[in-house]
Amino acid sequence: MLFSTLGDARRQVQAWQLDYNPHHPDSALGNIPPAEFAMKTALEQQAA
Repeated sequence: MLFSTLGDARRQVQAWQLDYNPHHPDSALGNIPPAEFAMKTALEQQAA
């Protein structure tokens, strides 16, 4: 069994998201990770 309870499943999925999302390149964002895209966008908005 992968998860012992629904709460356990939620915790494991959230931990995976927190690790995966900031580091995984996304083709819709120009093949850069979402965290990098957000930082780049914020810097561009400040410069404008």
